[in-house]
Amino acid sequence: MTTYDTQETEERVPEHAARLDLAKLAPEAYKAMIRLDAAAGQGVEPALLHLVKVRASQINHCAFCLDMHSKDALAAGESAERVIQLSAWTESRHFYTAKEIAALELTEAITVLTDGFVPDEVYARAAKEFDEAELAGLIIAITTINAWNRFGVSTRMVPGHYTPRA
Repeated sequence: MTTYDTQETEERVPEHAARLDLAKLAPEAYKAMIRLDAAAGQGVEPALLHLVKVRASQINHCAFCLDMHSKDALAAGESAERVIQLSAWTESRHFYTAKEIAALELTEAITVLTDGFVPDEVYARAAKEFDEAELAGLIIAITTINAWNRFGVSTRMVPGHYTPRA
């Protein structure tokens, strides 16, 4: 079987430039988001938090966040298989626990508010898997990654350069 490596046979498309740097132009708001992100992660299992961040970033098409959170998940010991399957988790539910599925359903419901609300049945499944404090933390974490995604997409943050912390 022949493999096709575009790096060897073709030159890649040039990297796009970011539109602006929020950290420099709005430093107080950016620092507040970092504090919110740190607080949002408290009380949520780290492995679950990685899955939520990757899934929201997939839905929002935030390449920068997807690059960052996929690398963070893998560096933290998450399997490549589970990260790869996230975009099709409804067809590959057997890779995830009931708690993770409830979190992914809630992530999608909060991220895609096409009906204007989070369906009661989705919330009920999450409430069954998480105690109230965990559920509050999860909702804050999902909301926070959605805000980061919107920053990343609107300012065209450039993916590919992120290195996870050891």
